Amino acid sequence: MSNSRILVINPGSTSTKIALFEGPDQVRAQEVSHPAAELARFKSNLEQLEFRRQALTEALNAWGITPADCAAIIGRGGPLKPLRSGVYRINEAYLTDIREGRCVDHASILGGMLAHALAAPAGRPAFIADPVSVDEFEEVARLSGWPALPRPTYSHALNIKAVIREWAAEQGRPADRLNVIVAHLGGGISVAAHRQGRLIDVESSSDSGPFSPERAGTLPLSGLLKLLASDSRPVKDWRKIFNGQAGLVAHLGTADVREVEARIVAGDAKAALVLEAMAYGVAKAIGAMAVVLAGQIDAIILTGGIAHNARVVNWISDRVRFLAPVVVKPGQNEMKALAAHALNALANPAIVQEYV
Repeated sequence: MSNSRILVINPGSTSTKIALFEGPDQVRAQEVSHPAAELARFKSNLEQLEFRRQALTEALNAWGITPADCAAIIGRGGPLKPLRSGVYRINEAYLTDIREGRCVDHASILGGMLAHALAAPAGRPAFIADPVSVDEFEEVARLSGWPALPRPTYSHALNIKAVIREWAAEQGRPADRLNVIVAHLGGGISVAAHRQGRLIDVESSSDSGPFSPERAGTLPLSGLLKLLASDSRPVKDWRKIFNGQAGLVAHLGTADVREVEARIVAGDAKAALVLEAMAYGVAKAIGAMAVVLAGQIDAIILTGGIAHNARVVNWISDRVRFLAPVVVKPGQNEMKALAAHALNALANPAIVQEYV
């Protein structure tokens, strides 16, 4: 493959991260900010597509490259329909599902749309890989206590699978032979059981499990029903509250763990209690995933931005290290993982899956 240049796109709520890779090496990166005043005129994330495409085109022009200079473009996959893990070609079925509103309206759904919008005119392939809707659950894990409400499978699958592959390579062991629990600790939190290559169960702060800096996690059902019955705000408002203004934000007024840490150092007892409660919830979810794996665990991996915080890492590790060795891999590897997926897709076209 003579051209191994890959453009990676990762949209967030108020910015879009882009990175240029030459083979496995990142050579350029930028976070393209989108002013809140500009975004406010759009009623949905999908409506932002052309606005963001223009912003990315301007950024690429400043870099002195065009989409035609790339071998492929890959975007982060959002909350799509349940999918197997792996890399997917952006096709008409994918575009139709998003255009017709069949997916959750989240900024990350623009990853594949932007990849396609830039790649198609240049005649280049566009991909997504390991979206948050990766579904490898066993049937027993799907049921909740209400038949119409199956347990959701959303997780930080891209980073979870990337850190497992990285750790397995360091150990000289195949990732598909390992049983690993991964706690992704960021604005949202996912705690996942990964058994021999498959993500078979997860607790996510978007729906269940520990609260996170921005998300509510599991809430007491009776109290939640009383709250909703006594408040006239529509469900869509509560969805935004529970997935953006809950967790640390609701308790402490900030989602920044660095700020919370500074308050703890300054003697803020409430900040210490709330942050420890979040870590306690993560440890409890890890214990639940240990049961899923029947105690057969090769490692517990703590990853994501909050894994940089020694206090949180120690609180979690002290409670779970009796289960398995705790490995700390702070930060996120999403851009690198997406680039690797695109390179593999170009080198091995047979692995590319069709979105249907």
